[in-house]
Amino acid sequence: MSTEPRKKRSSVADIRARKGGEPIVCLTAYTTPVAERLDPIVDLILVGDSLGMVLYGFENTLPVTLDMMIAHGAAVRRGSKNACLVVDLPFGTYQESPAAAFRAAARVMAETGCSAVKLEGGQEMAETVAFLTARGVPVMGHVGLMPQSVNAGGYRARGQDRKQAEQIKADALAVAEAGAFAIVLEGVVETLAREITAQVPVPTIGIGASPACDGQVLVTDDLIGLFSSFKPKFVKRYAEVGDEIARAAAAYAEDVRARRFPAPEHTFPARVAKA
Repeated sequence: MSTEPRKKRSSVADIRARKGGEPIVCLTAYTTPVAERLDPIVDLILVGDSLGMVLYGFENTLPVTLDMMIAHGAAVRRGSKNACLVVDLPFGTYQESPAAAFRAAARVMAETGCSAVKLEGGQEMAETVAFLTARGVPVMGHVGLMPQSVNAGGYRARGQDRKQAEQIKADALAVAEAGAFAIVLEGVVETLAREITAQVPVPTIGIGASPACDGQVLVTDDLIGLFSSFKPKFVKRYAEVGDEIARAAAAYAEDVRARRFPAPEHTFPARVAKA
């Protein structure tokens, strides 16, 4: 039997303790195989409702259901052992009331085994964040550009004018004071993201924000070039997996049409019975 101590999964307390320290590395995952590959590398895996766009082809995240998030969250949990695991609460499952939010979050926590949930919103969601955290549900906040509110503001960068900047800052402070262990800052102008990071007592996770944030997150399908419907300004491509899939499929099709595949080594010869 191995005497090496078993490495524990990073907790929300571990992530919160990283405020001002080494940057927190976050990526999204929606499936077991991707989670298995990311888990040894990242500090936090986010099962984001972005899956609605990158996996299901929706125009935005609004059609994503709680059952979808639970199914994918459970799949990612099976493929990860080390990273802190956070699952998004989808649109319509938490905005009605703190009690409704708790019912949704309780299902997600119980049925996926995740470490925490993430929800969008600032001052208007502070009561809900406090309600959840007081009942044992760790919460990651999300302010700035909020994809679930896309119909109200589009995908433009946030914080360009002083009034909006002050509102985003107030939102971040309210969510932190309500008990969120970390806050995603999305699509926020760089100077504002830097200022918020300096003021809030919990880690900020940037996406289209600032290198001064306490961590960074990207949608993995954007990072590897698998989602190609559009490329946000803040995305850096580290691979072109989509092109590789197309090349592999084309080579396979060529072999099938030329009857080069399957070759003898890919088939099962008949066994000759002994007399």
